[in-house]
Amino acid sequence: MSLFVSHGAPTFALEPGLAGPALTRLGRQLPRPEAVLVVSPHWMTEGIRVGTSAKPETIHDFGGFPSALYELSYPAPGHPALAETTLALLKADGWPAQADANRGLDHGAWVPMMHLFPDHSVPVFQVSMPMDLDAESAWRLGESMRPIQQKGVMIVGSGSLTHNLYEVRWGDKNASRYAQEFTDWIRSRVQAGAHQELIKALETAPHAQRAHPTSEHFLPLLVAAGAAGERCSGSLIEGGIEHGVLAMDAFVFKSG
Repeated sequence: MSLFVSHGAPTFALEPGLAGPALTRLGRQLPRPEAVLVVSPHWMTEGIRVGTSAKPETIHDFGGFPSALYELSYPAPGHPALAETTLALLKADGWPAQADANRGLDHGAWVPMMHLFPDHSVPVFQVSMPMDLDAESAWRLGESMRPIQQKGVMIVGSGSLTHNLYEVRWGDKNASRYAQEFTDWIRSRVQAGAHQELIKALETAPHAQRAHPTSEHFLPLLVAAGAAGERCSGSLIEGGIEHGVLAMDAFVFKSG
């Protein structure tokens, strides 16, 4: 099983909105994984790195937010053995990958995990996004990691269904029309299992360039879908649209 989650702004940790409780309910319903593997746009590297720390720190990789946000921690353990197995899978499939024993969890990982598994008892480790990742290779990255799910690892692509920070209106509950139309288009393709349309979404979806001026927060969706396979479809976990333009939907992918 793989998931895509929208992690929104860092304040999602303190302001759960619709998406936070929905993720908590989901975490209670799903089979408890041996570990969670998170791919987040807040860890981008040359090649791929796999976090192998047994006790990953909580990284507060943002600035200018309320002090309470910097006091939060998510002390979930890592899982070095499963991280090393993931690393071996990536190398075997031709990816230039290496271990990183020092990297902690960025907010793209620990913020949504606070809602999904609030007791922080499920081990979490991260796989970085290559700086040159594109839509086709994001799908292939998910495919390469697919076998790790057989060992009970849940693959989570953490991004944002829309991510135009230039247009954020803090606290505004009124969704911008373009953000809603892009969100509706993506929902329909995910639920239909229209994989080639998803891969081409940033070229063909309505308002794609406005919804994603850059691609890094969309690509984790393709990683999660690729991890489920060609015949997969996704179930919607509705999260609403926060701050006018940040769509917070999540999707659960199961292989068909």
